[in-house]
Amino acid sequence: AIFGTPGLVTMFEMYDVLHEKMQTCRKPIFPILPSINTAGAEVDAFLAKGHVNFADEVTLGTALSRIVNAPRPANNEIELFGVDVPRIRRIIDSIAEDGYIAPHLVQALLHSAGIPVVEEFVSDKKEEVLAFARRTGFPVVAKVVGPVHKSDVGGVVLNIKSEQHLALEFDRMMQIPEARSVMAQPMLKGTELFIGAKYEEKFGHVVLCGLGGIFVEVLKDVSSGLAPLSYEETYSMIRSLRAYKIIKGTRGQKGLNEDKFAEIIVRLSTLLRFATEIKEMDINPLLATDKQVVAVDARIRVEKKRE
Repeated sequence: AIFGTPGLVTMFEMYDVLHEKMQTCRKPIFPILPSINTAGAEVDAFLAKGHVNFADEVTLGTALSRIVNAPRPANNEIELFGVDVPRIRRIIDSIAEDGYIAPHLVQALLHSAGIPVVEEFVSDKKEEVLAFARRTGFPVVAKVVGPVHKSDVGGVVLNIKSEQHLALEFDRMMQIPEARSVMAQPMLKGTELFIGAKYEEKFGHVVLCGLGGIFVEVLKDVSSGLAPLSYEETYSMIRSLRAYKIIKGTRGQKGLNEDKFAEIIVRLSTLLRFATEIKEMDINPLLATDKQVVAVDARIRVEKKRE
């Protein structure tokens, strides 16, 4: 309804009729009232009844086009299938100190959320680490436990193919400042993916995802969403990545298991929903193939409110 005024007399009755029809008409009515200079009092009275006023047809058209093209609201139900919420709470409640938590607690939280994790073993005894490697088979990966940024201090070695090499790396890593122990894992192959999260006051957890390695550090190719995430939101995040063609598969290369990647992101967002004490975490990398996606390394920082 486009309505002006001659500016010579007041037109309250016309605005009252418009108000009445907007209340009773089965079709939506959008008012365009351009004469705010000559009918300021009438427009003010009209707006006071809870209406809006579009200054011109272009503004209304722009608003309508944005609404028509907006995605449907996401399902607000939290995905709980396969997530052990009581166990998550027991683990979080058992943590006494703020900061980055021990690897076995990280693994326990990921397992509780149903997130697949590569088998690993942590010890400060060389013989125990060697025995684990013999059982799982070479090659293995060795990582120092203690320093937050392991790679920066030479605390990550890939593709270790013999007991002698593993023994040498164990001795070297235990000499790194703040080193407490060494972690060993089977050496897996796949494309690196990344999931991260950070707690923002008044918003909750912002969840990030993308390809790992250079795509995160150099190209900053990440998507974000607020936890808890639905599958619809998660697929939208993944498909908005500039590197999505790699996930989908391109130039004869097999794609990655997008469904598993989405499932892990949703499970992680559910974990965060029930563990708001987690202020920062990342799983980097997840190794992905066309068949599976497995978390290889993760860190979690917890901060509790105390009286």
